[in-house]
Amino acid sequence: MTGDVEVAVLTAAFTARPERDHDLAAVLARYVVLTRGEPGCRNVDLLSSATESGRFLVIEKWDSPAAARAHLDTDLMTQMAAAAVPLLAERPTIDLLDTISAHDLR
Repeated sequence: MTGDVEVAVLTAAFTARPERDHDLAAVLARYVVLTRGEPGCRNVDLLSSATESGRFLVIEKWDSPAAARAHLDTDLMTQMAAAAVPLLAERPTIDLLDTISAHDLR
């Protein structure tokens, strides 16, 4: 289809250590707000699991896969990771996804 808008989706799933979920939520919330202003960022959402306490998902939409990959090397990402690591129960799962039916209103 002509006129399609390219959208790259980056996801990151985090699980907090016991009793550290509020601290991790604060770190991720700050990251989300600041990331929304990054070049190439279309939107970022922070979600909390309704079924597993301390489980968070960050969903990011970027102009392109290259913009998403470039963001992974920014100071903002490095600072978030440094603050989050001591709060994590396990290694986060980060994935760059090819869009099949993702839609962006931009």
